[in-house]
Amino acid sequence: MVTFAVGHPIVPGEARGSVLLSENSLSLWGGIEPKTGQIIDHRHDRYGEFLVDRIFALPAEKGSSTGSAVLLELIRVGKAPAAIITRHLAPILALGSIIARELYDVELPILLLSESEYGALSDGETVQIDYDGTVSFPDK
Repeated sequence: MVTFAVGHPIVPGEARGSVLLSENSLSLWGGIEPKTGQIIDHRHDRYGEFLVDRIFALPAEKGSSTGSAVLLELIRVGKAPAAIITRHLAPILALGSIIARELYDVELPILLLSESEYGALSDGETVQIDYDGTVSFPDK
């Protein structure tokens, strides 16, 4: 296993999945269909993609504080990403993840990476996220 980076866990946890890399910020409220986990914002670079069990990498959250409720619903119905990686603090996403841990005992890590580490992520590559913020490639 090759270590790629050590980020700052906004919400610690473990996850493994393929990266869904985005160049655009996204508001979960109105940008994601909570029943399916599909990106429905027509202006988003990953429009039409599904978040389910992926490591969703987006530069920043955007928009409404209701996004935490959308993330919570995605988690409740089993359509959430396995983890979220971002370049900027994401308090709205963190709130949804923290509430899901309390209500449903489900862990959805949210990890903050530097701009250069984020820029080195590859779409579709499988990554492992550990509690300490380590991001590694388990298949290498």
